Amino acid sequence: MEMIQIIWLAIVQGLTEFLPISSSAHLILVPPLVGWPDQGLEFDVAVHLGTLSAVMLYFRDEIGRMLVAWLGSLSGDDSSPDSRLAWGVIIGTIPVCIAGLLLKDIVELYLRSPLVIAVTTVVFGLLLWLADTFGTRHRAISEMRWSHYLFIGVAQAVALVPGTSRSGITITAALFMGFERDVAARFSFLLSIPVILLSSAFVTADLIAADDAVDWFALAMGTLISGVCAFLCIHYFLIWIQRMGMLPFVIYRLLLGLFLFYIFWP
Repeated sequence: MEMIQIIWLAIVQGLTEFLPISSSAHLILVPPLVGWPDQGLEFDVAVHLGTLSAVMLYFRDEIGRMLVAWLGSLSGDDSSPDSRLAWGVIIGTIPVCIAGLLLKDIVELYLRSPLVIAVTTVVFGLLLWLADTFGTRHRAISEMRWSHYLFIGVAQAVALVPGTSRSGITITAALFMGFERDVAARFSFLLSIPVILLSSAFVTADLIAADDAVDWFALAMGTLISGVCAFLCIHYFLIWIQRMGMLPFVIYRLLLGLFLFYIFWP
């Protein structure tokens, strides 16, 4: 990989992982659109680990409290908001784990095409607009219950289809259930931690078994750049989301979808 490809793809991953516009779609689409060779699974894992490091660093205090409270709940301590949130992340991760094991091959063989991405980009962009427009946005994170966690988790499983956007569909689900924008975004970011960790672990295991040559410099640069971009993205997204809502991202998704239809329609 040339340095310009490393930099741009790492920036794309860092910015799109937590914005509701689908990082997987962008990583699939950018190389063929600009004439670059496919970056390979190794690089995809590296930039995802960069975004994982960013979200864990940004929410380190909350994660620490959740971990302590969750361990306490295992030993019989009274339930607390932090322990319930930790259990919520676990519950919300179960559906995507099941769906990933059952549908991984189908997704990789049949659903990674530009036209599929065009359809999901438009459809789930419109759903995001509906949720943001008609959601009541009055519920706090302390009001999340098991049914909410499970519903958001099932929505997250849909994001296995490229173009859906993991953050987009989970934020959409939370908004539909009446949660505030920043609550929806925060829970979506926390929910990304086990998903990115597990998916990276599975892909890494496949790469180790394949015993391919590794460009460690490209992986290190990709991890660093995507991590920095993701950290900044999380910070400013949480600041701006209450002011601007989801409309800018909806417009971007619609324009991207129309562009893909124009380029790739047979």
